[in-house]
Amino acid sequence: MSDDFDTFVESLQNQIFDETKEAFGEAGFQRWRKPLYRGRLKNPDVHARITGKCGDTMEIFLTFENDRIKEASYITDGCGSSTVCGSFATEMAIGKNPDEISAITGEAVLKRIGRFPKEDEHCAFLVAETLQEALKLYFENYAKNIKNMKG
Repeated sequence: MSDDFDTFVESLQNQIFDETKEAFGEAGFQRWRKPLYRGRLKNPDVHARITGKCGDTMEIFLTFENDRIKEASYITDGCGSSTVCGSFATEMAIGKNPDEISAITGEAVLKRIGRFPKEDEHCAFLVAETLQEALKLYFENYAKNIKNMKG
């Protein structure tokens, strides 16, 4: 009985993996299995949080050094597609300056992933919107700090 169950579980897992590889491609599948940059940064310079129309919430954490993103991470309460998009978008942001961050759009995230389910493309746009919101908040905080320094 145990062998039959183990065989069933292994078969089911292989089927899920095959379907996920088909949906996300190899790169997306690997991020689905082992997402990079997931989690909260301890002391971010900025944090943004947006809940999309689908109900998924994406949060982005950024630290800057010498006008470039030194660290980036994300968390989401969304589906595997949100996780894959969050992982790729934060990777794309690391080392970039603010102008380069502005080029990280939903389309750019989808292009970087390669293959992605059409019905889940909104996840890429949610993470890009959250990243842009973090950048906006960073500049707002920077402007406030400059104003406070001047008196």
